[in-house]
Amino acid sequence: MSAFTLRSDDLKSGKFTAEHILSKPYGFGCEGGNLSPHLAWDNPPESTKSFVLTMYDKDAPTGIGWMHWVVINIGANVREIARGDTPPGLQTQTDFGQPGYGGPCPPPGAPHRYIFTLYALDIDKMPVPEDASGALVGFNIGAHTIGKAAITAQYKR
Repeated sequence: MSAFTLRSDDLKSGKFTAEHILSKPYGFGCEGGNLSPHLAWDNPPESTKSFVLTMYDKDAPTGIGWMHWVVINIGANVREIARGDTPPGLQTQTDFGQPGYGGPCPPPGAPHRYIFTLYALDIDKMPVPEDASGALVGFNIGAHTIGKAAITAQYKR
């Protein structure tokens, strides 16, 4: 059986482009387009009932990282999210305090690693409220994951 994989036509060589960087209204000093990148996946476990997608900055200067995007309840038949599209599922709270994609915008200095992880779950719908935090989603991911695939992109100011 082939491996469960996640890929992106937009994150060439593991780098973001200006259209994916956080936009000015967020107030962190970046002026990008804040469009989510294209993502696609292949060969999920056969028993997959839904997916969860996260984008996480493990290098954020918070001591616990920063959740940039959380999408739950993606149908088991979905295999792609187009650039800038609203994903087919429910976007829950990010560390920006709102749902939806929030592009990279690290403080000046060393590059940050942004990990996109797609989790294949054994449940149709995650048992969390619409405004669930990344931590609550993560707890449920841990209880229901049957496979995962990830890619990493970097960004530096």
